[in-house]
Amino acid sequence: MIKILANDGIHPAGKELLEKAGFQVDTDKIPQDKLAEGLQDYEVICVRSATKIRKDLIDQCPNLKVVARGGVGLDNIDVNYAESKGIKVYNTPAASSDAVAELVFAHMFSISRFLYDANRHMPASGNTDFKKLKKSYAKGVQLRGKTLGIIGFGRIGQSVARMGLGLGMNIMPVDWAFDQMKIDINIFKLKDASLSVTLKTDTMEDMLKHADYITCHIPFKSGSKPVIGADQMARMKDGVRLINTARGGVIDEQALLAALESGKVAAAALDVFENEPTPMKELLEHPRISLSPHIGASTNEAQRNIGLELADKIMNYYKK
Repeated sequence: MIKILANDGIHPAGKELLEKAGFQVDTDKIPQDKLAEGLQDYEVICVRSATKIRKDLIDQCPNLKVVARGGVGLDNIDVNYAESKGIKVYNTPAASSDAVAELVFAHMFSISRFLYDANRHMPASGNTDFKKLKKSYAKGVQLRGKTLGIIGFGRIGQSVARMGLGLGMNIMPVDWAFDQMKIDINIFKLKDASLSVTLKTDTMEDMLKHADYITCHIPFKSGSKPVIGADQMARMKDGVRLINTARGGVIDEQALLAALESGKVAAAALDVFENEPTPMKELLEHPRISLSPHIGASTNEAQRNIGLELADKIMNYYKK
């Protein structure tokens, strides 16, 4: 029987599918420093972001054949080295795209109507300073008619575009891999109610000049140069709003704080941080940043989809 270690867990639906196919799936977590010893009996390991699969671990696990990552990013896995050793590496890019995109818009609504700040102050002083708070939050903006810049136009970026189009936003995608992309918009549970829109990609420079909102959806390796730093922010419209649900470091956090203080950036939304799990205190306490603790794919539906996609890829590998 082929043994699978789901070291960071797996949705019960995925576990059940694998077990029905004859695999043994163990979900008892092995600490990182014990993993080399614990993996000796396993051919497959399923991870999320907590478990690291680095070169030294790969060298100590000669029986390992598959590394399956529940999620999009692969920065916790030495992918090229693993594949050079004949180990197949999978991720699940399709499973959580809509979940991440919905979180983007949750934050966009929040920073457009001051919801993140209202939720901080209403419990404390809503019954004594109601009129004052109402006046403070009276200058919100609507998304309809605004321009949304999307950096990275893969599956998640395309899901963001679909939702933005539905809200009446002007979409400016930036991607270095292609010039245009066809977006299919299907209306849920309505037969024959769908449409397709072909969006041309824009240059980074044009997008920075015109976007009212900018959201990032690109892979990023820790230690790399930020995609949005002080230079990029200087070229943006005054009062732009920034959202990062990709990876900590995509946006230069120090430059972001400076741009918020100057008013160049009206507000920001962060689901990811450079120093996870201990984000910079100045970010957490800033009055114009909407915050969440890296929960882009953390919905019941997305986790189920991730588990099923992992199971399908593992089973297909062994069918070959």
